[in-house]
Amino acid sequence: MNNRKIFLTGGTGSFGKHFVRIVTKKFKKIEKLIIFSRDELKQFEMEKEFPIKKYPYLRYFLGDVRDLSRLKMAMYGSDIVVHAAALKQVPAAEYNPFEFIKTNILGAQNVIESSFSSGVSKVVALSTDKAASPINLYGATKLCSDKLFIAANNIKGKKNITFSVVRYGNVIGSRGSVVPSFLQQKERPLEITDKNMTRFNITLDQGVDFVLWVIKNMKGKEIFVPKIPSYKILDLAKAIQNKLRYKITGIRPGEKIHEELITASDSFSTLENKKMYIILPPDSKNINVYRQNFHARKVMAGFSYNSADNSNFLTVEQIKKIIKSAIF
Repeated sequence: MNNRKIFLTGGTGSFGKHFVRIVTKKFKKIEKLIIFSRDELKQFEMEKEFPIKKYPYLRYFLGDVRDLSRLKMAMYGSDIVVHAAALKQVPAAEYNPFEFIKTNILGAQNVIESSFSSGVSKVVALSTDKAASPINLYGATKLCSDKLFIAANNIKGKKNITFSVVRYGNVIGSRGSVVPSFLQQKERPLEITDKNMTRFNITLDQGVDFVLWVIKNMKGKEIFVPKIPSYKILDLAKAIQNKLRYKITGIRPGEKIHEELITASDSFSTLENKKMYIILPPDSKNINVYRQNFHARKVMAGFSYNSADNSNFLTVEQIKKIIKSAIF
C-alpha cells in the first residue's frame, strides 16, 4: 500500500472507516487515499477523526457509484480500488428492489468501467454471505456484482489489471446489524425472528486484514472466503441480556435461518488451506498455481460452508468480548 494511490468506495461506512483507521496506522508512505461516498455529513464527521492536516494524502470525494462520470473523475490515476459501497438492508431491498439494482449491480459495473479507464492495477470488491444461494434481492444483487467483477478479468486485454472478490459474513456491531438493535432493546424482551437462527461472524479488524492480504496476493478471478466462526442468535442475545427475555417475531421478508458462504455447486472449483477457501471459476486453468502458492487443496465434492454446520461456534463469553471491543 506504500507509494500507491488507493481508491475506496463506501469510504464512510463501517468497513470503510475501519479500513482507513488501520491503513493510516500500518502504512506511512501512502501516496493518496481517496474516500469516495455520497453522504456529506458522514464525510464531515470522518474528517474530524482523520483531518487532512494530519493525513495530507487523504482526499474526500462526494459522489455515488451510480454516477459513472463522477466516478471516473474521482478514480483517475489510482492504483488500487477497494469497492465497499453497497445498499445492504434486506427488508429495504424487498421493498425498493430497483434502488438496490442501481447501486449494487449498475454501480459495480461503473466501478469496473472506471477502473479500466483510470490506470488501476488491482480491484477488490466486497461481497456477502447472502450472495451464496440468494433468496433475497440484496443477495441476488451481490451475486450479480460478484459475477461482474470476476468476468471483468476476461475483457482486460493487455491492460495490467486484475479483479477479485472477498466474501465474508456479518460484522458484529457494524451499522445496521443486529447488535445495536439488541442493545436498544436491552431493558425489554428482545425481538428475535427465529430462535434457531445462526450467522457467520467476522470482526472489522479481521475483515480489513483479510482484504489487505488479498490485495497483496490476488491473481485475479478468485472469490476469497475466510474461515470464520458462527454464532447462535440465542447466544448473541444471552451475551447482551444476563437474564434472557425474548419474543419471536417471525422471519422477515428475504431472511434466512442459516447463512451460506460456499454452496455445494461451488465445491467443484473450491480450494482450501488453514485460513481460507478460494472459489475459482469452473474453467480455471490455474488450479495448480493456487495449490502451490497457497498450500491449498480441493474441498470434497458437495461440500458447502454454512453457518449451521460450521465446526467453529463462538461461546457466549467470546461474543461478549467481541461486542465490548466493537461497540465501546
